[in-house]
Amino acid sequence: MEQYVSLFGLINDLSLIVKRAADAILEVYAGDSYGIKVKTDDSPVTLADLAANDIICEGLAALQPSFPFLSEENMEIPYAERSNYEYFWLIDPLDGTKEFVKKNGQFTINVSLIHHNRPVLGMVYVPVEQALYYAVAGQGAFLELPDKPVCRLQCGKIRLSDKGLRIPCSLSHINSDTKNFIQQFDEAVLMPRGSALKFMMLATAEADVYPRLAPTMEWDTAAPQIILEEAGGKVLNVDTMEPLTYNKESLVNPGFVAYSTVIAD
Repeated sequence: MEQYVSLFGLINDLSLIVKRAADAILEVYAGDSYGIKVKTDDSPVTLADLAANDIICEGLAALQPSFPFLSEENMEIPYAERSNYEYFWLIDPLDGTKEFVKKNGQFTINVSLIHHNRPVLGMVYVPVEQALYYAVAGQGAFLELPDKPVCRLQCGKIRLSDKGLRIPCSLSHINSDTKNFIQQFDEAVLMPRGSALKFMMLATAEADVYPRLAPTMEWDTAAPQIILEEAGGKVLNVDTMEPLTYNKESLVNPGFVAYSTVIAD
């Protein structure tokens, strides 16, 4: 437990780094040109992604203790090297680039600290709302909003047989497998939302179950996973029903389902 207490001391410095990155993102967001390019995986990248990545990586490199980092925008670290990491930062400098380009505000900055394949610290920041979500393993999950007291997060309690479960779904990536999974629920209410905000809806008891059976990457889920877990929820591999793990040889996640606090029927 002592290691987690010391990690909580990183939250303030990390929040300052993330907010600087958010300022850079919003500067691009307010402009006329995003400098959009298409990466080899057909996903978009903008000037905002790159500016935020530079600020976050530079800031993390200056922190003490110092840990290596892996980001969506500089991911080419051989597995033979990163498999030896005890701790490392996992970064998505702009989660929801498609939503950023659409100018709907539903994008986040996600930063997590991984220890032996599990997230032990996570931060999700929503630039347009100045909403800061964070958690440290064993220490709870929290939300900071401007001019409001810090709020400890707690998922809602649900039964999977409940009628009208609220299910956030992707604005850009919902597929047939996910739609078929949703059909098992009784009168499910779909709530379209972008980026890591879908997880945050569960952590704040605004939604109940979030299935994602389409591909995602480790940096998409690590920070929201530890926040949701510390709020009482789970993020489970849909095949094994075990928590998602990190720093795999392939950085692609399996299909998963995120749950609020589930009560047995």
